[in-house]
Amino acid sequence: EVQLQAYGGGLVQAGGSLRLSCEASGFTIDDYAIHWFRQAPGKEREGISCISMSDRSAYYADSVKGRFTISSDSAKNTVYLQMNSLKPEDTAVYYCAADRSTYQSVYVRDYDYWGQGTLVTVSS
Repeated sequence: EVQLQAYGGGLVQAGGSLRLSCEASGFTIDDYAIHWFRQAPGKEREGISCISMSDRSAYYADSVKGRFTISSDSAKNTVYLQMNSLKPEDTAVYYCAADRSTYQSVYVRDYDYWGQGTLVTVSS
């Protein structure tokens, strides 16, 4: 079965850290760019990070730059999102997606694979 699964969310206090994982099965992440998105209640989906598995180049949205770090482990077929200095405004459901392109469309239809989300709640 081909799927992406995001996990690692939870409740954390402002200033704390969490590490999200995006685990792929049924395909190898090395052939793709892996994207992270988030969607807060009542807000539009936001692309926050992407890693190109071909050269490990990374992209970050301004809202998370300097606080979040994307990384990968090909042996585990998993991409990680280390989130530090979390703020209440980081509260959202976080999703990962895979596509051949590093272009970060916000539409699910533009991705080959889209994982279920994991909820991150940051308390003040």
